Amino acid sequence: MHTCTCVYEKVITEKNFPPLSHCMKSIWLLLSKLYPMFLALCSVRKAVSLINGTDTGKFPRLLSRILQKLHLKAENNFSEEEEEKLQAAFSLEKQDLHLILETISFILEQAVYHNLKPATLQQQLESVHLDQDKAEAFASAWAAAGQDTIEKFRQRILAPQKLETVGWQLNLQMAQSTQAKLKSPQAVLELGVSDEDSKNLKKVFVEFSHQELYEFYNKLETIQAQLDSLT
Repeated sequence: MHTCTCVYEKVITEKNFPPLSHCMKSIWLLLSKLYPMFLALCSVRKAVSLINGTDTGKFPRLLSRILQKLHLKAENNFSEEEEEKLQAAFSLEKQDLHLILETISFILEQAVYHNLKPATLQQQLESVHLDQDKAEAFASAWAAAGQDTIEKFRQRILAPQKLETVGWQLNLQMAQSTQAKLKSPQAVLELGVSDEDSKNLKKVFVEFSHQELYEFYNKLETIQAQLDSLT
């Protein structure tokens, strides 16, 4: 396994250019564009090295836990207290632990989106120099929970937010013209919605004028009639 040594200590910008020829300046500009890619490559190689260095006996349990919550984008896989325990269990710095967790999540998300077979996943991981025991752990975890995880992702994509509560209030808004004394009534609907990712109720406020509310009411009537025809 070759380690990656980042030779740049700061991003090259046009302000850093010494008096160079046009050709040399073009080369430096090219390097400045390649620099973020170079950093990303360093990050991937470091992540692979860190994963290879984790305890083989504890690693499968870490994979299973991440798989369980992979579809819950609104939640972190681990609480702050749990992360501290993981740091101690794997003897990792906080930054390195986060890199491992993010890399594992990314690998598993790619397996979801491409619907990879366990053997294919293992082969691809070994091709990027992940140790055989770690690649096998990924494949075993994916074989056990992969299809359930894919189905959870499908449900997350298809399931809309659920309406839990409805409230309303009536506001009277003064006309903008100083000469006008008429008040414009505005109805405000308060919709409490929730989704699978979070148990917290989110409130959505929608304001209607008299005409807008009337049009909305007519649309609801049309929807209700179509639902009635199906029952």
